[in-house]
Amino acid sequence: MSALLHASALTAFYGDAQALFGIDFALNEGEMVAIIGANGAGKSTFMKTLTGLVKTSPAQIVFKGEPIGGLPPGEIVKRGIALVPEGRRLFPSLSVEENLMMGAFAKRPGPWSLQRLYTLFPILNEKRQHPGTSLSGGQQQMVAIGRALMSNPTLLLCDELSLGLAPIVIREIYDALPAICAEGMTVVIVEQDVVMAQRVSQRIYCFQEGRVSLQGASGELTREQISQAYFGV
Repeated sequence: MSALLHASALTAFYGDAQALFGIDFALNEGEMVAIIGANGAGKSTFMKTLTGLVKTSPAQIVFKGEPIGGLPPGEIVKRGIALVPEGRRLFPSLSVEENLMMGAFAKRPGPWSLQRLYTLFPILNEKRQHPGTSLSGGQQQMVAIGRALMSNPTLLLCDELSLGLAPIVIREIYDALPAICAEGMTVVIVEQDVVMAQRVSQRIYCFQEGRVSLQGASGELTREQISQAYFGV
């Protein structure tokens, strides 16, 4: 496997407040990597730096061999990185189908189309003319995933997929991931459910207070190691 993305000594600030302190992170092509950590550990900030929503210096993030730190978000989408944001962030004035089509503005070639999304999530076909925000939480999450896939990304970033969803809906969303990854897409998921994170990923990074406190193969990390890295005790 070849390195697709790596972050080196990555820092991030909100004004004068530092949120990330020297994050080193590497991602191989075709991997599914999970990021775990408590609230405020820096997980979402890290995702925002990868997508240009929080500025960094160019060399701190390298994607496909090119520095992308601090590029505008639209340019990063065009290069092949798409974010499923925490809280879904659908456009309330748009229908399900219109929300999905917003993801296609980059016009990147690839396998994902409306028809393929409707095959993956049939309920979205049924609800395609409904306002996006009128759907259940799980259905809205499907729309958010579909919107990101419509940009035909090389790298899909998923921030808190299961947040606020019922267990049966979480299983349905995660059951769709193998089909999403089937053609070699690389995926990073931020997940507070450690058991789920270990089950679906090949590798795990644990963040604590803006730093990487643990990393390793998902099947090899013990519950004790994860607990110590997660809580710092």
